[in-house]
Amino acid sequence: MNSVVLIGRLARDPELRFIPSTGMAVAKFTLAVDREMSRDKKQEATSQGKQTADFIGITVFGKQAENCANYLAKGSQCAVHGRISTGSYTTQSGEKRYTTDIVADRIEFVGAGKGQSSSPQQGRPVQPDSSFFDGFPDEDNDIFQPVDDEDIPF
Repeated sequence: MNSVVLIGRLARDPELRFIPSTGMAVAKFTLAVDREMSRDKKQEATSQGKQTADFIGITVFGKQAENCANYLAKGSQCAVHGRISTGSYTTQSGEKRYTTDIVADRIEFVGAGKGQSSSPQQGRPVQPDSSFFDGFPDEDNDIFQPVDDEDIPF
């Protein structure tokens, strides 16, 4: 079974592109996932210039790719569910390079990015459409009626 679940922070803003033949959205970003270690070991690794996180390439398609590009930014925290995808390519100098990335099936926005409020990125407040409240009674109308205990079947 090829299944991966990661929680981390974006190391850079997502790059959104569209596949020319189909118009499908594709977003790519790097997720920094902390390695599990004690506080002392983490401080020691940091003082020696060693990494305390893994930087993992994430690719996501379709509407979720557009959502990632619109609502995630460097420092945003998210959870990724997907699968490992490996590949290879040859550089212009003839060297063979191998890649390992995650192809995401689902992205969940876990928290606000560093220095961001919990509202959506770029200061765009979420406002419900005015038609959302159509059909709701005015506050003055009493829509709830008291229930007689005799009407309850139990």
